[in-house]
Amino acid sequence: MNVIAVQQVKKIFGTSEALKDVSFTIPKGEIFGFLGPSGSGKTTLIKILTAQLDASAGDVEVFGQPAKNMQQVAQKKRFGILTDNSGLYERLTIDENLSLYAQLYDLPKTAIDEVLQFVNLEGERKKKVSVLSKGMRQRVTLACAIIHAPELLFLDEPTSALDPVNTAHIYKGLRYLNERGTTIFLTTHDMAEAETLCNRVAFLHNGEIQAIGTPNELKKQYRDGFMTVELTDGQTHAMPLTEQTGQKITQWLAAGLVERVRTNEPTLGDIFMTLTGSDLT
Repeated sequence: MNVIAVQQVKKIFGTSEALKDVSFTIPKGEIFGFLGPSGSGKTTLIKILTAQLDASAGDVEVFGQPAKNMQQVAQKKRFGILTDNSGLYERLTIDENLSLYAQLYDLPKTAIDEVLQFVNLEGERKKKVSVLSKGMRQRVTLACAIIHAPELLFLDEPTSALDPVNTAHIYKGLRYLNERGTTIFLTTHDMAEAETLCNRVAFLHNGEIQAIGTPNELKKQYRDGFMTVELTDGQTHAMPLTEQTGQKITQWLAAGLVERVRTNEPTLGDIFMTLTGSDLT
């Protein structure tokens, strides 16, 4: 079952085409990475999928129905969303903000305790949002998006303001949420994040999908066909993946001369550069 189905979607703002003939599907239970630099159209697509914007052309379905239905109350309860403009009440505490969401979704008080543990803020719950750092605000916003354990979660650059410790904590929580059945649509320009979390990724550049697949599939597709052999005497050899290379390495191994062997596998960032001629900044 596909939770999201996008067919030949375009979005035009005035004379600018933000999305151009974008198509993909996301099955239930997948973590799907939508990757591209700032301004490439990632946030625009999230707004279309959550009925905040209408597509200029094409078909968009979420949960097997037109995306425009996602503004209905019953459908809003099925998904969560974290974006740059996700709002918090500045004068209220973390706990009070989450209490409003708990009431909205008719959840018990224990749901707040659980989600605060998820975002590593149990000890900060009485702080007002107005005094929080950008990273703490990001975690509170994420807590609001997941407090009701949604079927579908939209995350727009979810760890952009977080330090490495809290990023790792959030990754662990997102995997747990996914294992419990939540499908996750993740936009990011952080290739390491995508490789850590995502089952499949799509590269978006200038409003068009340039490639789509699992990280491993894409790496295999775009590797250069060579391997690097480092010897104990400091020499380094770039060698083609051939039977002759295998025989030579076997000889070096028998002689105890091999320090390390690795394939010249590209990173997701390398692949994006190959496809677009630009980086992800």
